[in-house]
Amino acid sequence: MLFHFHFWTPYVEETERFYLENGFRISQRIGKYNGDFQTFNPPLTWDDFREKKILFRIIEARKGAVNITFGFGKKIMFDHIGFLVSEEEQGDICENAAKMNWEVDKGDRRTFIATPYNFRIELQTNEDAVDSFNHQVKIQELKLKTKKPGLESDLFPLFGNSAYNISSEVGDVVTIKQAVIKNLISSSIVDPNGVEITSDQGF
Repeated sequence: MLFHFHFWTPYVEETERFYLENGFRISQRIGKYNGDFQTFNPPLTWDDFREKKILFRIIEARKGAVNITFGFGKKIMFDHIGFLVSEEEQGDICENAAKMNWEVDKGDRRTFIATPYNFRIELQTNEDAVDSFNHQVKIQELKLKTKKPGLESDLFPLFGNSAYNISSEVGDVVTIKQAVIKNLISSSIVDPNGVEITSDQGF
């Protein structure tokens, strides 16, 4: 299940505010302050720490079966998309990636696959990565921009019979052009990092 994407952005507070205003909850904030990584989780708000020089590594926004994360970067940069899979599926996908000579970095909680398209794919096996499985709110499709063609044809052998609703077009930057999220909004909006968020109510 496609459930996640991550950006680095200079617009950390603005990105959090955008997703809060559209029904998400902030589940965690982790940032580097005075040389150490610390948590600044809710109920803390930006008024509590805005004046501190915190380098946020990750802020996590959740709604339904959607998990969106972002951290501070000097420029907007798309980092990865994430799929919630079973351990068996994870093993199969990693084997497929190895056959394709794509680098696999397996961790305790999540595994990353490096693609030749300048973004990574996360495989997450922990169901606590999302708030709900009722699928009332979920990512239906991601439309990516890549610098070269071929993404869809590579995703098919990676995942097997499904490309998990990923489409792409060639552009001058690697990013998410559009995220279709079921039952989220009534009209299209654009987040501070240039991602168009839209809903297909009848899907």
